[in-house]
Amino acid sequence: MNVAHNIVAGLDRILTMELVRVTERAAVAAARLRGRGDEMAADQVAVDAMRQELNRLAIKGTVVIGEGERDEAPMLYIGEEVGTGKGPAVDIALDPLEGTTICAKNLPNALAVIAIAEKGSLLFAPDVYMDKIAIGPGYADGVIDIDASPAENIASLAKAKGVAVSDITACILDRPRHARLIEAVRATGAAIRLIGDGDVAGVIHTTDPEETGIDIYLGTGGAPEGVLAAAALRCTGGQMQGRLILDTPEKVERAARMGISDPRRVYRAEDMARGDVLFAATGVTDGNMLAGVKFGRNYIITHTIVLRSSSRTVREIKARHQDLEKF
Repeated sequence: MNVAHNIVAGLDRILTMELVRVTERAAVAAARLRGRGDEMAADQVAVDAMRQELNRLAIKGTVVIGEGERDEAPMLYIGEEVGTGKGPAVDIALDPLEGTTICAKNLPNALAVIAIAEKGSLLFAPDVYMDKIAIGPGYADGVIDIDASPAENIASLAKAKGVAVSDITACILDRPRHARLIEAVRATGAAIRLIGDGDVAGVIHTTDPEETGIDIYLGTGGAPEGVLAAAALRCTGGQMQGRLILDTPEKVERAARMGISDPRRVYRAEDMARGDVLFAATGVTDGNMLAGVKFGRNYIITHTIVLRSSSRTVREIKARHQDLEKF
């Protein structure tokens, strides 16, 4: 049995349920603080819960996308080793609470998110902005181009989908920096779904337009979130392009220290998340794709999706937990 087969087998075992438990624990912890207005507290309890569960996994895990660099984050920092140390060596990208503001305000689409891939397979992205464009599966390669105008990309997607431009809906983060982008998209006649936070969810929503109503994601957001979104798209067959925004000498230098030699490089989903990739997300608040955590008197209900790139499998798991002590 060769090494590659051993690694895949290891990822397969993780998929059986362990990865689900990791995001479930983080989601439940964060959900207890929904609507409390305390972003830091919600994020911290999610981090604590996710780290505790990760350290039970039979992996040699290295966090490559996490809560920040070691001097900024006491736990789940970039470079932190997690797991039991027995099992496959894997890269981990995570966001224990994607959408901290969303959770604090109890708004839609807050998630607990994690991706695992073979060692050396996830882009070691600096914590800078990334220009992003993404669509879901089912389209020929080349339908979108990060260097094309919004009008060109929307027209190309509408043609590929066989619909009018007015039938396309774009998801864009509601930020002042996107004013011109929003104006350009609206000028085409396409619709826009503005989101206040959570661009991992925004990108993932393109994978099922019939369910979410979102066809394309456009705009700038965090580069670490871009890697997490790319991992999800690798599992579903969607397309994504991203370019790091390295607009100061300090950012260029920081990226260079992380092994990025071409500041203008366009990364595709398969460049950001290579090989066999697993992705899991559990809803914290109710959203377009996932229901939020529900607290009953004697039970807790969670809603999770688990994706795998090698098999293009999408598992949807709605779990009723009656052993409340495990949380």
